[in-house]
Amino acid sequence: MRRIALAFAATVSVVVLLFSYRTSTGTGSSPAPAAASRPLGGNQAPPSASAAPDPSASAKPSASGGDGTFTGAAADTDYGPVQVRITVAGGRITDAQAVQYPQESGRDVRINSSAVPELNQEVLRAQSAQIDAVSGATYTSEGYQQSLQSALDAAHR
Repeated sequence: MRRIALAFAATVSVVVLLFSYRTSTGTGSSPAPAAASRPLGGNQAPPSASAAPDPSASAKPSASGGDGTFTGAAADTDYGPVQVRITVAGGRITDAQAVQYPQESGRDVRINSSAVPELNQEVLRAQSAQIDAVSGATYTSEGYQQSLQSALDAAHR
């Protein structure tokens, strides 16, 4: 009987500890799901109802498009707007920079300080809006991709 009481008390203690364990030090907002690196676009819904171009449409700058610097429309995400500026020379994207991205909390700064440079490099590699999402920065990645598509559309006008 003593063993049963001890086992029951230990089980209750473990369950209480599991339910009281805090997994995040965030400000109470739900964290962005950590997704493995995967292509954006396709069958997923955008994180907001902004008037961004279709993310599944891939656009590559071409010789018929203009060279220069083009800034995409700001794409709203659950954590704040994301806006991308690209430079096109010789029909190729030569530079990509996020000029606006979430930086409101320490968590935003920590995530985006590594995600944004990775997204910038991914654009130069892909030469299109079909870029891979950064694990742990899904919302920023999706907003970046939407604004990038808008900048590419402006380059083609």
